[in-house]
Amino acid sequence: MEEGASPIFFYWGVVQATFNIPDWKNVIYGWQLFAPAIGLAYLLGSIPFGLLITRLAGAGDIRKMGSGNIGATNVLRTGRKGLAALTLLLDGAKGYIAVALPFSYYGPDIAFFTAIAVVLGHMFPIWLRFRGGKGVATFLGVMLGLSWETGFVTLAIWLIVALAFRYSSLAALIAVTLAPIFGWFLGGPQVSSIAIILAVFVWAKHAGNIRRLISGGESQIDVSSTDG
Repeated sequence: MEEGASPIFFYWGVVQATFNIPDWKNVIYGWQLFAPAIGLAYLLGSIPFGLLITRLAGAGDIRKMGSGNIGATNVLRTGRKGLAALTLLLDGAKGYIAVALPFSYYGPDIAFFTAIAVVLGHMFPIWLRFRGGKGVATFLGVMLGLSWETGFVTLAIWLIVALAFRYSSLAALIAVTLAPIFGWFLGGPQVSSIAIILAVFVWAKHAGNIRRLISGGESQIDVSSTDG
């Protein structure tokens, strides 16, 4: 450590180097590329596919049903498995596109920030007064876009836990918690760092679910639902 340097900057430098986090100087100097990409990723993430799909299908306002969430799990509570699957696919596609395209054209540093922006867009969409979903499907799409191996394993964990215990929230929490570990070995340090940041947001969004899981009041997935 240089004499007089703040320990905070020193340890941050260690974390930055370990997890390959983009240098803030590069972000400032390249703001002409970073700002539009991050903004577009947020707007893409904020498209409320669950709400749009259920309305177009005549199923009503998903925000007034079940948990009030706009994600695929709550769409499933309408009894329309097809709509839930389509919501899951489109929400995941948002995450995939938001990182795959920037990564291909501009590199991993911009993809680092678009990955975070697209998930935050889904969680806090400007169109719905910042009351959005919990980001799990978009998280999975991001992982697939950054490292298909990491994404595949994370998705497999989510499916296994969901089918075994019938709790979508539990499956999500376990999957996003393990994603940074698999991301490190299968995708590299930067994939792991993105997964850690997004996992914190997902856990925060699931605060109510965690309380219900502990108290035994969490709703299970109803796989017997049939399309109407």
